[in-house]
Amino acid sequence: MHKYMPHTKEDISAMLDTIGVDSIEALFSDVPKSLKHRDLDMPSAMSEIELLNHFKELASMNTPLKSFMGAGSYDHYTPSIIRHIIERQEFLTAYTPYQPEISQGTLQYIFEYQSMITQLTGMDVSNASMYDGATATAEAMFMACAQRKKKKILISETVNPNIVSVVETYAKYRGIEVIKIKSDNGETSLDDVKANFDKDSAGLIVQSPNVYGIIENYTGYRETLDEYKGMFIINSDPSTLTHLKTPRSWGADIAVGEAQSLGIPLSFGGPYIGYMATLNKYIRKMPGRICGVTKDSEGKRAFVLTLQAREQHIRREKANSNICSNQSLLALFVTVYMSVMGKKGVYEVQKQSKNHAHYMHTMLLKLPQFEEAFPDKPFFKEFTLKTTLDVDVIGKALIEIGYLGPLPFKKFDASKEDLVTFAVTEKRTKSEIDEVVAVLGAL
Repeated sequence: MHKYMPHTKEDISAMLDTIGVDSIEALFSDVPKSLKHRDLDMPSAMSEIELLNHFKELASMNTPLKSFMGAGSYDHYTPSIIRHIIERQEFLTAYTPYQPEISQGTLQYIFEYQSMITQLTGMDVSNASMYDGATATAEAMFMACAQRKKKKILISETVNPNIVSVVETYAKYRGIEVIKIKSDNGETSLDDVKANFDKDSAGLIVQSPNVYGIIENYTGYRETLDEYKGMFIINSDPSTLTHLKTPRSWGADIAVGEAQSLGIPLSFGGPYIGYMATLNKYIRKMPGRICGVTKDSEGKRAFVLTLQAREQHIRREKANSNICSNQSLLALFVTVYMSVMGKKGVYEVQKQSKNHAHYMHTMLLKLPQFEEAFPDKPFFKEFTLKTTLDVDVIGKALIEIGYLGPLPFKKFDASKEDLVTFAVTEKRTKSEIDEVVAVLGAL
């Protein structure tokens, strides 16, 4: 008997007819022929020790690189204690948090995570985390449109294009119109916001520090959006909020972003963790899990999931969002990182990152090959410069000496082929920065 119920020929034919395709093979027409039906040349089985040695041999062929690449993923140090803590049995439970009586460990760290995110953002409440920063931003768009019952959203051109792409994809299948707001010298143009925001607009999405690394000034934005009761959505790297004004202080309704910078290793691009926080009055429109604390029948502290709209799990066509779960292992990672580092530790990490970035910025501007892209604009740990060098030559030269970066902006916009973005964290030393500057100066 099959381990699953296979489709009959009639089933397959009916499904192909429904989607208008002649054959199953036609579903893979976008896959190049050179990749189809290849002999994978799979080796014979190995014992555990043979396999371990095999992978060690393969790993020795890799060249570890020190990263000056940013754009949403930052090479911060991950304390070794984190992995030891997250493997404790209190957290490695097989039970879902919907069974609170036997998943108190999971619920407690979710609650602590939420509390820490609200402290960083200044918002009233956080959910238990999202898939990543880009999808969290898209979910914030859904939330704003549902709250205001409108089908148009504005998003700044200074938001990371990867995030914009995800927002546009989500919007397309919900019938939401996305309007891009122009940038002015590296920052969101308030004049363009005023020109485009109208009675049909649900809200505005901005990012700070933005894709260029610039810390944006949102003075006057709240008043502009209030004219049509628009919602203000700010995407931020949460680690920078230890030094910068919080989304709440700028008048944000929803704060979102990527929390990878809070202790999660780069891991070749994921999995990461998105955060979302909002005001109390919007809590019922926020997707995902929300954990609360109460007392049990014996008066002891107990954690429970609360304020969950049943449509999110049952009547899915009525749901604001279909995100029913969260990557709670990553939420635990962030929670342990902030607990271990403490307020002073997280602050100091970002202070060092800022200082290292500003040192590198100063040294690069001493070279004739680089100049300011956005003069006098404040930045934190990431900055964008103009260069007369070929950006591909820069990348290859740094790889040869063991470094990754900077980010060539032509990846996002071919018209900006002379822009490069450097990201610097506490892990990059003065000697490493000086070595990179020396190599670039010799090109």
